[in-house]
Parts: sequence; C-alpha cells; structure tokens
Amino acid sequence: MPEGDTIHRTARSLARALEGREVEVWEARDAHLVRRDRAGCVTRRVEPRGKHLLVHFDDGWTLATHMRMTGSWHLYPRGARWRKPRSWARCVLGTGRHEAVCFSAPVVELLPTRELPLHPILARLGPDVLGEGFDPEAAAQRLRAAAGDRPLTELLLDQTVVCGIGNIWRAELQFLARLDPFRPARERDAEAYVPLLTRAARLMRRNLEGAVRRTRPGPPGSTPLWVYDRTRQPCFRCRTPIERRVLGEQARTNWWCPTCQVD
Repeated sequence: MPEGDTIHRTARSLARALEGREVEVWEARDAHLVRRDRAGCVTRRVEPRGKHLLVHFDDGWTLATHMRMTGSWHLYPRGARWRKPRSWARCVLGTGRHEAVCFSAPVVELLPTRELPLHPILARLGPDVLGEGFDPEAAAQRLRAAAGDRPLTELLLDQTVVCGIGNIWRAELQFLARLDPFRPARERDAEAYVPLLTRAARLMRRNLEGAVRRTRPGPPGSTPLWVYDRTRQPCFRCRTPIERRVLGEQARTNWWCPTCQVD
C-alpha cells in the first residue's frame, strides 16, 4: 500500500500537469463516473490527504481515490504508450499535453466538494504527518488519548489517529526511537511520542525528494532501511537477528530488533 510520502510525491507530479488546465478527455469504467463527465472542467487543485489523493474541479466536484494494495496513478505525455493495460484504468484525465491515469485503485469516487467534511472516512482522518502545520506535540496527545489497550505499532497505522504512516515507516520509526512496538501505548506519556512524530515528519518530507525511501545513512546502493523486510538478518546496530510478527485486524507485519527496542 502506498504510504503518505508516495501519495504526496504523486500529488506533486499530477499538480504540475493538471492544475489550472482544462480536462479535454475524461474516460471512466464505473457508471457513476461516466455519468459525471468532467470534460470541459478545469482542475483547481490536486490534494494529498494521508493515503488519499483528491482532484478538485472548478465546478464543485472532487475525484477521491485511495490506492490500497493495488492502485497507482501514472502520468504520461499525451499519446504516449502506457506501462499498464488500458483495461486496468479506472479513470483517465487528459489535458492538451498529459494523460493522468488511475490504475486498479479499489476506491474511486466522484463527490460534491462541499460534502467532503461529511465523508465517513475522509472526515475521520487524523492530522497528516506531511501536512502544512503538522504539530507533533498535538499529534502525540491525540495518539496517547486514542491508545486504549492497543500497542504503539497498531496505533501508528490507524489513520484516524495520525494519517500518512504506513507499514514501512512505522517499523523504521519505532526502531529509530528504540521503542518496544508491542508495549501498550497508554503505558507511556504523550511526551514519549513527540520525538517519534517529529522524526516522522522530517524523514518523510526528506524522502519526498528521492526515488529511494531511506531511513539509514549510507552511500548509493547500500541497504536503505534499518529493519523493514529484514527478517533474521542482523541488526545494523547490535547484530541481533531482526524479528517479525503479524498482528492487528489487517494482519500487517511488523519488523523490530528485540535487543534495541526495549523501552
């Protein structure tokens, strides 16, 4: 599933190609999208919200997409050959120079922009780690308040608490903070989560500029991540084998170092 930094990077590319330009071509597979042909509208803004990507049009409608595990947005010069089959396209927006194609996204909705604050999912999103004005202290208080009996590793994937952090970032951030991912989050004060969320905003923003997501210093070609997807490989700090555990309602895998992450 694309994480928040991937969605923000995609939104930047789409914004450069679409914002302020008329939609000359609108192709869609779903009946409700076909009926709401956007040809002739102008794209007002492309907005990332956590893992959601929204395309706002000047006539008061918004195309809302969520990639989940299968979807992606591609941007091509008009008339260029696509890298995926046309049958996989859920929606196509064409301008005079570009085609933006949403492939295989499970969630593609066209919604009245004024109703977005009432949307059952969008309205419940927590603060975006990459959003302007993100406040790590306020986000830490929100995380602690939502803890219940859940461990930190589950809370970091709850997009209603803080949005944009996915499976890669939660494993890496917990390792960098040396936090036991399975300790109930309520056992720590909110202040304990401020450095983690501050680092999340800093590292994810830095990774907007590069093609390779990197949390570990090193030259090009070196292993870019500390623990993610490194089951049974030695920890770069202490040489203890990295472990993995599947947990949560979505059965997501977490990686961690049992020696370094004990706090």
